[in-house]
Amino acid sequence: MAVIILETVIDAPRERVFDLARSIDAHQDTAAATGEKAIAGVATGLLGLNEEVTWQAKHFSIVQQLRVKMTAFEHPVYFQDRMLEGPFHSMQHDHLFEVRDGKTVMRDRFEFVAPLGLLGRLAEHLVLVRYMRRFIEGRNLVLKQMVESEVWREYLLDEECS
Repeated sequence: MAVIILETVIDAPRERVFDLARSIDAHQDTAAATGEKAIAGVATGLLGLNEEVTWQAKHFSIVQQLRVKMTAFEHPVYFQDRMLEGPFHSMQHDHLFEVRDGKTVMRDRFEFVAPLGLLGRLAEHLVLVRYMRRFIEGRNLVLKQMVESEVWREYLLDEECS
């Protein structure tokens, strides 16, 4: 099992960061490099507790699908999504949001197990951990830029948020 832990400090209200982090539309725009798009389940708006979305994206030149469900939710502190179907043997992504020194600290804990047993473990350590870390860091940077500017309004104007 591989675990990636990241912290991103964002100069914006926690509620706004929390909601933008679970926005299907914002997620698609923060992962433009992989062409990520929602193709089933909740395809727009904010993902909520027990809701599912299927993402399609291109990773390692292969079009892949990942079906996830939001399995835990405490607004605006925490949410968790878990893979139901997809390229990993298992995957869980915990998103925590805390206020520190007047800013929001968004903490990701991304845990996954690659398929294919020992070969998968080798791939985790040689390629996948670094790849997934960069992917999440890149997504978080774009999310930070969106929420610290006025861009967040495009995604949350019609939603209930601060």
